[in-house]
Amino acid sequence: MANLGSTSFKYRLIDMGDVDAAELASGGYERVSDYTECIEDMLNNLIGEGHLQSGEDIDAIGFKTVLGKDLSGCVEADEQVLDALNGFKEVAPAHNPAYAEGIRCFREKLPGVKRVALFETAFFQWVTPGASTYAVPKTWRELGIQRFGFHGASHKFIAERSAELLGNNHVADRVRRLYADGPGEYDGAPLRVISCHLGGSSSVVGINNGVAMGSSMGFSPQSGLPQNNRVGDLDSMAIPYVSKMLGLSVEEAEQQLTKESGLLGLSGVSNDVRDISESAESGNANAQLAMDVLVDSIRHWAGSFFFRMGGAEAIVFTAGIGENRTEIRAGVCAGLESLGIRIDPEANAKMTRGAEGFISTPDSAIKVLVIPANEELVVAREVYRKTQTA
Repeated sequence: MANLGSTSFKYRLIDMGDVDAAELASGGYERVSDYTECIEDMLNNLIGEGHLQSGEDIDAIGFKTVLGKDLSGCVEADEQVLDALNGFKEVAPAHNPAYAEGIRCFREKLPGVKRVALFETAFFQWVTPGASTYAVPKTWRELGIQRFGFHGASHKFIAERSAELLGNNHVADRVRRLYADGPGEYDGAPLRVISCHLGGSSSVVGINNGVAMGSSMGFSPQSGLPQNNRVGDLDSMAIPYVSKMLGLSVEEAEQQLTKESGLLGLSGVSNDVRDISESAESGNANAQLAMDVLVDSIRHWAGSFFFRMGGAEAIVFTAGIGENRTEIRAGVCAGLESLGIRIDPEANAKMTRGAEGFISTPDSAIKVLVIPANEELVVAREVYRKTQTA
């Protein structure tokens, strides 16, 4: 598996085995200027460590691509994927050019190895038009402006794993087959899950019987919750107003909204919740404001999906913040006893550092869980399935 950023390259070597995936090796590089050099060094390391005899021992390379114009799902990483990435390079400038270059480099270095792209938008392919369409002119919609949703691999994992933990095997099986067979009809026991992927990049998703109903993120990863240094939701009229008042160019406004906003812009301290929380506890009002805005935004989107699904059987917290920040989880669920949400403070306090389980009380009508993220497993499974059925 290859995870590519504008200046980074991370990899994992995974053996799918007869039962499930097992990680054999992993590594990464920062400040990357030439992916070919990284690939060569990676192969030398894997061969030197005895995991491979040569690069041709690799059966497939999976790419967790972000966003493609007129393309989604789990597909062969061919020229069509490269064109789709290029078509939306302005929307995902930190990822699309990097993935396109990485795919080309792997193709050149290992031409005989299959390449598969799993788009982050894949989990949201079945969101209804009413939930995915912006109220913009037709000419805008024809350019591809719509709500997509991201963190798809993470939310798909939550859909499957939460179903397993809650004993709903019908939903778990449906999620496993989703990308191969589509959602189809479902007549089993209901399972409505509000999935909160909270990290440096965050999103909330409503999942009805294993299928996404929508996401807090929209056309790009810039929208929805306040991110580490990205603005999140913002009234569109604020941009031309501030640009005129401050004399900002489009590029300068974009820089401030994508690099200097979010939790960093609110707190003035850091883009890391750990630092912000510590500063808030020391009395920094701006840091406390950042924490309050984040919690309020999570509750806003969770409440939206609660209404859209007509309720929920479970709320799940995942990713770095969701798995480790007990005060965020407590704040999101505070005062919701009348809705059937009751948190066990002791269980919540213990559920950190990769722990998985319930943090709700036994009598809580809506179960609240913490599930560690495992996007890599989802990508590995889907790439394996794709190569086996191709």
